[in-house]
Amino acid sequence: MSWGSPTFVIAIIMICMGGWMINNWIRARHGYPIEDDNGNLIERKDPAADRKIELLTNENEGLNDKIGHLEERIAVLERIATDKSSRLSDEIENLR
Repeated sequence: MSWGSPTFVIAIIMICMGGWMINNWIRARHGYPIEDDNGNLIERKDPAADRKIELLTNENEGLNDKIGHLEERIAVLERIATDKSSRLSDEIENLR
């Protein structure tokens, strides 16, 4: 095979295209964005993943609200446990 023959040039082109196709296949398989011929990134859209993210976001907001409420309650309990004045103990006794 001669270096300047059309067969050699076509072989080089085929090797480059094959490498590009394998690269894109691996990237798509692992969830990375794919580049088109112009270098623009093409994101993969997955409605199930978007829905899962939305549900997790809503659950996270609810859990953060619960944690805030529990922190307030713990602060009150700490205040009760560490209060050295007799005023608070008198109020507790009056409630019994």
